[in-house]
Amino acid sequence: MSKFKRYTVTAALPYANGPLHIGHLAGCYLPADIYVRYLRSNGELVKFICGSDEHGVPITIKAKKEGTTPQKVVDKYHKIMGDAFDEFGISFDIYARTSSKIHHKTATEFFNTLYQKGVFKEEITEQYFDEKANQFLADRYIVGTCPKCANENAYGDQCESCGSTLNATDLINPKSTFSGEKPILKKTKNWFLPLDTLQPQIDAYIDSHKEWKTNVLGQCKSWLSSGLQPRAMTRDLDWGVKVPIEGVEGKVLYVWFDAPIGYISATKEFFNTSKEINNTNEGDGANLISNLKPHEKEEWELYWKDKETKLVHFIGKDNIVFHCIIFPAMLMAEGSYILPEAVPANEFLNLEGNKISTSRNWAVWLHEYLLEFTNKQDALRYTLCANAPETKDNDFTWKDFQAKNNNELVAILGNFINRTLVLTHKYYDGKVPEALEFIKADILLLKELSKFPEKISSSIKQYRFREALAELMNLARLGNKFLADNEPWIIIKTDKNRVQTIMNLSLQIVANLTILMEPFLPFTSKKLATMINLNNNLKWNDATRTDLLLPGHQINPSSLLFEKVEDEIIDSQILKLNNSKIDNQSEINKSNILLNKNEDASPIVINFKNEAKADISFDDFNKMDIRVGTILEAERVPKTDKLMKLLIDTGIDKRTVVSGIAAYYKPEEIIGQKVSILVNLAPRKIKNIESQGMILMAENSNGELCFVEPSKLNINNGASIK
Repeated sequence: MSKFKRYTVTAALPYANGPLHIGHLAGCYLPADIYVRYLRSNGELVKFICGSDEHGVPITIKAKKEGTTPQKVVDKYHKIMGDAFDEFGISFDIYARTSSKIHHKTATEFFNTLYQKGVFKEEITEQYFDEKANQFLADRYIVGTCPKCANENAYGDQCESCGSTLNATDLINPKSTFSGEKPILKKTKNWFLPLDTLQPQIDAYIDSHKEWKTNVLGQCKSWLSSGLQPRAMTRDLDWGVKVPIEGVEGKVLYVWFDAPIGYISATKEFFNTSKEINNTNEGDGANLISNLKPHEKEEWELYWKDKETKLVHFIGKDNIVFHCIIFPAMLMAEGSYILPEAVPANEFLNLEGNKISTSRNWAVWLHEYLLEFTNKQDALRYTLCANAPETKDNDFTWKDFQAKNNNELVAILGNFINRTLVLTHKYYDGKVPEALEFIKADILLLKELSKFPEKISSSIKQYRFREALAELMNLARLGNKFLADNEPWIIIKTDKNRVQTIMNLSLQIVANLTILMEPFLPFTSKKLATMINLNNNLKWNDATRTDLLLPGHQINPSSLLFEKVEDEIIDSQILKLNNSKIDNQSEINKSNILLNKNEDASPIVINFKNEAKADISFDDFNKMDIRVGTILEAERVPKTDKLMKLLIDTGIDKRTVVSGIAAYYKPEEIIGQKVSILVNLAPRKIKNIESQGMILMAENSNGELCFVEPSKLNINNGASIK
């Protein structure tokens, strides 16, 4: 199949601070499972690795909210997530956890290797400190007003209202979540991974993978073009893997140093021959495999250190930089590990037109779905794969879920299989009839049938799972058309020999479908294999055969593979979401018009909330000179994520404006865009560029900036807005 002897496939470690939702599944877990099941069907050696990410500030925040300990939080959610994954059919070889002894040992050893090699840079920096609580504050322990959208409850690393990435020092009026007091900046020592020094190696690594998905390469190139900077690999916290440097107290490994090593420690745990690994005192979880010959790799090492192993990371787009730059940099610095060969990151899945939000309960939770939709795992797997956000954000709606189930699974796939099995029992008492003579249409059918395994395989190997699933359904359509064109229920009265051939070929299609659907619809495949009494040792390439069910083979009684989803069930799910929307209406409907958005100063914001701001006089408003302009040129400001330098024709002149819209638009997309611009704002320097005005932007309910555009009207540049 390929040059690789084995595969290590990982799916992003989910934070153990809450249950799973459909966005998680569509982002990485379902595509990873489809890929792994396909590899296994091909007889490949593959290990599917995942586990709970049990360190980091979100865990401690959850513990504080629930009035419990971090360990109890991770114990609770590790079980909830593990059980849900298992019931949904995500076929991990191991679902481990980063609070285990073997993980702490593995992460500690990895850090020590880099430390002993002199890789880290020891630096003293300023970090927020809560004097009342007497501790340094990680980003999530700081809240304040977002400088982008004026949300008063933004975190020190991100505003969940508008989605902006922040630094803690960006917040207006920052406060400690511990004491509510304003923190001070205090010096602290940390150990930094010198990404700047490693950048040439990382550049070469990224350049060697031009086959990667566009979104992955684009984000990597953006980071690299801005120049990598050293990144702290330690934090001033007490929950996590302790920094293994003598004399250092109150510091743990940065969660994004610790978490990806979880893939390695989970693989070690899987291969460990002792089941007592987390209970033993001797070695503190050391790998117990022994009696190795000189230079012989332990079994887990074959999956991480052998060049004939393909390492594939399935992630969401928010984790691209960590898996494509930071983790590979760690592996490069360590020196003995293979690097990821593929990182097929998906975009985000939205829900009913809005971003999934756990804090607003705008989500379809997996554990709830499994309770409410008994034995319908494959209906959700099918819908999520068919709508997978592979190249752009996509949307899940309950009406579409119903349509996919009723119009495709029931009416196409289920209908073909049910008709075939029912007719076989009716005409031949459930025994496979012999194909007596092939006509031209039969030969064409067999030719088409033989193409499907390779068609589906090709798409899966390129991580195009939507396309692969569509081909699977095309095979079901081919079967339906064959039955409909030949009408065995009619010609049984006049040509019984012909019906034998029709039914034999239809049953061979059913058998082929049983094999090919397994990566996508494993529960249905297993049920169907039982119905047709199919050999469970068959592999992917067996689906090219047309003798999977020999004449006289007895099939078992059949039943419907899929059931219709009725309107009232869908209505109840929509009502549940609408109740969440009502509960959070003030947040979701919040819309702001921003006159400027930049990284150096607080923006001027006009809020449209439930209450209006204080009145101003007409004279005050009249002082603002807002005009129509056109963007003539646009370019990103180097070494910034959000700023764009614009040249705007205002009708009275051509002037430069620096605006914080780079996160929402590409420069080439906005050339010729009409804008509303405040032209009489005093000039100011932003990143050494003199900005001569502000453009008006609106923020939608998804936290995205949109142009307040007069472009649909025939208005010339320079026209005043009054």
